[in-house]
Amino acid sequence: MKKVLITGGAGFIGLHLANNLANDNYEVTILDNFARGSFDEEFKKLVEKPNVKFIQGDIIKTETFDKLDLDYDYVYHLAAINGTENFYNIPDKVLKVGIIGTINVLDWFVKQKKGKILFSSSSEAYSGTLNLLGDKFPIPTHENVPLVVEDPSNVRWSYGASKMLSEVAIYSWAKAYSMKNFVIIRYHNIYGPRMGNEHVIPQFIERIVKNENPFKIYGGQETRTFCYIDDGVKATRMVMESSETNGKTIHIGRSDNEIKILDLSKKLFEIVNVNPEIKIHESPKGSVMRRCPDTTKLQQLGFVPEVSLEEGLRKTFDWYKSKFN
Repeated sequence: MKKVLITGGAGFIGLHLANNLANDNYEVTILDNFARGSFDEEFKKLVEKPNVKFIQGDIIKTETFDKLDLDYDYVYHLAAINGTENFYNIPDKVLKVGIIGTINVLDWFVKQKKGKILFSSSSEAYSGTLNLLGDKFPIPTHENVPLVVEDPSNVRWSYGASKMLSEVAIYSWAKAYSMKNFVIIRYHNIYGPRMGNEHVIPQFIERIVKNENPFKIYGGQETRTFCYIDDGVKATRMVMESSETNGKTIHIGRSDNEIKILDLSKKLFEIVNVNPEIKIHESPKGSVMRRCPDTTKLQQLGFVPEVSLEEGLRKTFDWYKSKFN
């Protein structure tokens, strides 16, 4: 039985990944402090499985790592403080978890007897590139475009910048400790049940359930691609478990379903069979007009997404509607 550690395993992607691995008979250890994840019914069911172990701990504190073994086959480092409101309200904590936490994970990982580490970066790392240099690079965006902090005074960058610096840290520790078994992934709009309430899809669902009319859309012309959580988990495991990905940076997401945010709202309206008046407001400051990843590297590993946007939105709505009633 292979041993796996997931930092941030009580969070959105972490819990779905942990369930998937546990169901495949992996020995799963989850490390979390519930800064973002929650000890809800789904998590309770997960940790009741005989091959799942939960350790409560904060990756900012070095003593946390004394609780961990040193013989994991795979380490998924997903722990982070996400959510746009958090970027503005607690940017110091976002940076501490993102940068100090990652350095602590790396200091612990290089003591491992074996294993491979996966670091989850984000499409947020591209925001400055797309805003400032977007016309110089083709979209879908390749993994090798330069990463730029557009405005250090805008604390929204606390998250994107922490991901950039963490990527630098990964390569720096790899150089310093001859660490070969690592991979960086950049998630692009993974969505689905239990993703939290701060993101565009659950926010739309909440306002639909509460019969908001007129329905406010901020911007609306921005485009995004969306990848359902089951496909995201499958892709994440595929990247981790392939020896061909060592030392690489790979997008996790889709490039085949780009959609305007306005049209995304209309698609949800169709699923629920509502037709509210739409009122357009100004886009949030720093919002990127177009974001679509080049997923060639992922496809070369054999990844084929299975869940359509319509099916994924319906599954997500069905999960959230009772939460918002």
